This record gives sequence, structure tokens and C-alpha cells, in this order.
Amino acid sequence: MSLILFAFVVRVRDGLPLSASTDFLHNKELQERKQQLKVISKSLSLLPERAIIKGHELNIYFLSSEGVSYMTVCACSLPAAMAFCFLEDLCWEFTACFDSSTVALASRPYPFLEFDSTIQKLQHHYNQNQRPSLEITLVEVQDELSTSPPQVLTMEDVTLANGVANGHVEQTATSGQNQRLEPVSPPGILSLVLNIMCAALNLIRGVHLIEYTFQDDYDSLWNVVAFLVAFVCCVCQCHLYLFYTCQKKLKAITLLFLIILCNAFLFDLRNVWQLLFHMSVACISTLLTLNRKLLDRNMDCGV
Repeated sequence: MSLILFAFVVRVRDGLPLSASTDFLHNKELQERKQQLKVISKSLSLLPERAIIKGHELNIYFLSSEGVSYMTVCACSLPAAMAFCFLEDLCWEFTACFDSSTVALASRPYPFLEFDSTIQKLQHHYNQNQRPSLEITLVEVQDELSTSPPQVLTMEDVTLANGVANGHVEQTATSGQNQRLEPVSPPGILSLVLNIMCAALNLIRGVHLIEYTFQDDYDSLWNVVAFLVAFVCCVCQCHLYLFYTCQKKLKAITLLFLIILCNAFLFDLRNVWQLLFHMSVACISTLLTLNRKLLDRNMDCGV
């Protein structure tokens, strides 16, 4: 079985694809990793020069040098040192064929398709012989990795870097377009309606209570605060469900905690059924928010 399945060469500055190996495999995880390569390529300028993104059966390795990044998808059983040996060899071969000015002047995707044959030969050599093909030795790479280990990243790190690269943390780049969440589901629409209803009830009760607070005394001031905080939290839950944001899990759980806390504080002003209604809506909204994923796009970078 081949251990090095796909290789991809991109320009670091803007993620322009320069060349890629041709593959005829229809492995589902491989296709997912290839899509992720395209996402990673958009934020290489903010990522470390050498890193690993681990998967279930396949890992992504990349090495950036002199404005070009060399990326590969390999089986998890392949040692990291061997994967980086492959990338070092790939870097050596590419720089021998194309100088930095040629790379800098490239304006269209895959301008160096002829390099595909070199990638294929290099992949075949590693998959058959399990050793480097050029001057670099496995021991040298192992020593280098032990001295300066590659960073282990997640796709969340890459997504955040994409947002920073665009000047907006909540925006990620996929083929030059914004990343979007999955379409709103019918249960999601219902939770939005119920959340808006809860927000309106909290606002009405809070404003109504303000009148009595200022007319009589200030003993009910904290009840007013609890109603208004619950109102703001309900509105924030709607926003969190509709729009992508970083640290979504932390924000969703924090909002849920505040809503439960406010309703517990208002125990004397609401009956049990009202409290259960408000807290149930908050729980359902939180669950739907956490389960709403980013929209997958067809970003296959194979040629």
C-alpha cells in the first residue's frame, strides 16, 4: 500500500497552486485532506514553516522554504521523519527546476504542471524503497526534527489564521470566498423564534419592572438587571446560531449559564413552567448552535 498519497506545491504569499501530483484514488479521507490542503494554503504566511496536521488515518505534512510550500498527505503509519525527507527532496527538485523569480511571476493556477512527472517519480521511489532519493539522509532529518520539532496544528488553528489573514477573525478563506455555516434547519428556525419570544418577554418584564422600581424603591433593581441580562443573552444566542465565530463552544456555554443563572434569580417572579420554558429554549438553542457545522465546499486540488 502506498504511504505517500498526494503532494501539492503552492506559493506561500497567496496560496497559488503551482503543481500537484495526479491521483486516482477515491478514498473519502484522502479527498477531505485534499480539500483541507486548499484551506491551509490560504494562510501559510501565518503558519509555521514546518508542521503536521493529524487525521484519523491520514496526516498532512508541510514544509515552507523561500516563498514556496511543499505539502503532502501521507498514511499515519509513515514516520514523520520520512515524510519530511520526502518534502525536502521535493523542495530540492523544485528549486532545481524553477527559480524564485519564475515562481513570483506566476499568475495562473498550476503553471508548472510538467513538474507533476517529477513528483510522481519521487512518490514512487519513496513508496517502493522507503528511503530518501537525494543527498539528504534520514538521520539528518531525524536530528533536525529532534532539535526543532514540527508544530502539530489542528484545522481550527488554520481557520483562525485564515480569519486573521483577512483582517477579520470570523472570516475564513476558501478559494477566496467566505466560509459559511450549514443552512438553517427547521429545528433551528423554531429555536430562533422561541429565543426571540423569550427575549421579548424578558425585555417587556424588565421595562415594566423599571417603572415600579423608580416609583417605589430600589429593592427590585437586581430583578431588572436579571431580566435585561437574560434579554441580551437570548439575542446573543440568536446571533451565535446564525453566524460563524471563533470559540463558539465557550460562548454558547457561557450564554446558557447566564440564562439559567438569571432565571434562577427570578424564581420568585416566575412560576415553574415559565422557568422550565426559558431554560429549555436556551438548552435547545445551545445544542443546535454547537451542532451547526461549517459548510463543506468542493475544493479538490487534484489535477
